[in-house]
Amino acid sequence: MTSGGLLTFGETMGLVGADGIGRLEHARAVTFGIGGTESNVAVGVARLGGPATWIGRAGPDATGDLIEYRLRAEGVDAVVLRDTAFTGLMVKHRRTAGLLHVDYHRAGSAGSRLSPADIPPDLVRTAALLHVTGITPALSATARATVFQAVETARDAGVPVSFDFNYRAKLWSRFDAAPVLRDLAARADIVFAGPDEAALVVEGSPTSALAAIGPREVIVKDGAHGCTALIDGEPHTVAALPVTVVDPVGAGDAFVAGYLADRLAGATPRQRLTTAIAAGAWAVTVPGDCENLATRADLATLTTATDNVAR
Repeated sequence: MTSGGLLTFGETMGLVGADGIGRLEHARAVTFGIGGTESNVAVGVARLGGPATWIGRAGPDATGDLIEYRLRAEGVDAVVLRDTAFTGLMVKHRRTAGLLHVDYHRAGSAGSRLSPADIPPDLVRTAALLHVTGITPALSATARATVFQAVETARDAGVPVSFDFNYRAKLWSRFDAAPVLRDLAARADIVFAGPDEAALVVEGSPTSALAAIGPREVIVKDGAHGCTALIDGEPHTVAALPVTVVDPVGAGDAFVAGYLADRLAGATPRQRLTTAIAAGAWAVTVPGDCENLATRADLATLTTATDNVAR
């Protein structure tokens, strides 16, 4: 385990993706990979040149082996704690051209059994940044306790805390999620949310309303509309880049990775947002959760290419 850089933790699952468009039973082929919000961010930061550590539980199965192999191959310092429970699974298929459907098979999974003892306090204290999401608290009582303990350890040590709402309706209700998400947002230094997610806990302008409850950096991700932010009291707006959308899943994670990688590198707020927008745009042009997250060279291609053939 490496001190410094980004530290994050959560559940990473096997990802079954159906090719083509239509009902799942009519898919002619499927792909198998891995996916998980926190590990996606870790991979995204690593590809952009930042140090990243991810901690999580996986089962004693081939999917757990794949997660460990893939994350380490991406340059992530992966701490994979093997559990007797199975590794979670998600199944993704495109029901129509404009509707992507995702099912989870994760109740009782190894990842849901994450506990406070899994996150070494010294690793939190020596991190440059702790990143948590609203997915992990929804998995179980022990996973929720893990998030809050890590956040408090980071705050006590003066380590900045980044929090992405990542509300998933299939994991918990809006009623159950709202107070937990608000509490975490109030404890964080950096908060990411979509407009609908922000509306779970505040009213009015998402950026100013979220900033009012505590964080110094609030970034509202709004897909094709780009993003708005309030960073140390200064407002920012960055337009989205025009791209052809192939797979929208993972765009938010790529955006967060771009912002945090640049923050770790000491970039200005405007540059962080510009990189975040480009990273999110790159992610939607290719299928998969983390397989095609951008490198610095990819982002340069996205913003400077004038031809659709690289020779």
